[in-house]
Amino acid sequence: MEVEIISKEYIKPSSPTPPNLKTHKLSFLDQFIPTLYVPIILFFPMNQSTEHSVADIVSQRSRLLKQSLSETLTRFYPFAGKVKDTLSIDCNDEGVYYVEARVNCHLLECLNQPNTALFYQFLCGEALRKELTAGDHVAMIQASTFACGGIAIGVLVSHMIADGTGMSVFLKGWATTAHKAREAVLLCPNFDAPSVFIQNDAPSREVSYTLDALFNPFLKSGRFISRRVVFDASAIASLKAKATSPSVQNPTRVEVVSALLWKCVMAAFKATSGIHMPTFIIHPVNFRRRAIPPFSESSMGNLIWPALASCTVEEIKLPDTVCKLREAITKIDGDFVKSLQGDGGFAKHFELAKEMVEACASEASSSGMNYIAFTSWCNFGLYDIDFGWGKPIWISSAGSSGNTEAVLPNLVLLMDTRSRDGIEAWVILDKEDMIVLGQDKELLAFASFDTSPIN
Repeated sequence: MEVEIISKEYIKPSSPTPPNLKTHKLSFLDQFIPTLYVPIILFFPMNQSTEHSVADIVSQRSRLLKQSLSETLTRFYPFAGKVKDTLSIDCNDEGVYYVEARVNCHLLECLNQPNTALFYQFLCGEALRKELTAGDHVAMIQASTFACGGIAIGVLVSHMIADGTGMSVFLKGWATTAHKAREAVLLCPNFDAPSVFIQNDAPSREVSYTLDALFNPFLKSGRFISRRVVFDASAIASLKAKATSPSVQNPTRVEVVSALLWKCVMAAFKATSGIHMPTFIIHPVNFRRRAIPPFSESSMGNLIWPALASCTVEEIKLPDTVCKLREAITKIDGDFVKSLQGDGGFAKHFELAKEMVEACASEASSSGMNYIAFTSWCNFGLYDIDFGWGKPIWISSAGSSGNTEAVLPNLVLLMDTRSRDGIEAWVILDKEDMIVLGQDKELLAFASFDTSPIN
């Protein structure tokens, strides 16, 4: 597969951003988030009558995408700006960096047995693993057209301005604008979070050290490889039955898949190192609906908090891991969210971070501690996105081949399958750990590795 860049430009908002909105301050929840781009790729087949030539349809779609993006950026104005510093976005209307490309194969050829390690080519790939610094674009988009007329829309958005929910709101807003669905209300994002979760513009050395101590252990150096672990609806139903206990009588599909992968990855760590170390997982929780009163789903920023759970038992059953995960998630309730708001919110944030660091230190064995970061994009409605030519045939992230040294977390990204009742887990591990995971009999009883997303 070869991807050829044919144009580069900036898509500016159709109306200028008002002077009072030119600087967007981040909330403290955004302030210490990893300064990386959040990647997503949406694949759309041609799905259109042949009364027009493929070239004409491609040209029409190109104009529609760019015009509707320009209109959408008027509402999502920080996306058209640049990073000013670690505390703010310069909403200068310079525009989204927008690339158009051609792919020398048909879409179905690409997706039949997808080599996700090459998908960085759909994503302005030079920026994919880059930490953002002052002057970097908040958003970068690439529209890659296949020989058949199908299209891959690859989007990179700074994690400083949007979590997974925020990313989905942006994409839905853009698609609704493109589709001209007059019966639908245009999504209007809410950028008020910084006035609720007030940033600290001069954190002390102790604060910075504590927050580094919380997140840095999740990063490790290695030759990372990614694989897709796919659970269909029947497998998830079986997992739920196996995981049900008096403590958790209604486990969710995210809980059971997370718990099984936690258990199996932990076994892989032990097999490759020969040492059983305690394993911590971090599982960010979207608290928009948990707040009292709830925040709007269109509230932008990182309205998430990490649920932290640990496992120190050498052999642990699935219901136990589900119970540990549910306990950690349940703590993030309306009262918890309330404690982070207002003038005392940042101090509470620091206090909680300190407690988490101390919890990790107290449970670490003499040989150390393993860490896994989970994140869930399930139930975001991404497969409903329609720019006017039908819904996506597949939605993906970008893979890693393991050919070069990198500093990354052991990561599990959960996404809906196209049928929406299954889960596709994108797992990123060191190459040696991944080899062992791919042979785990318990995991293979419920999941398949790297299956075609279109069969």
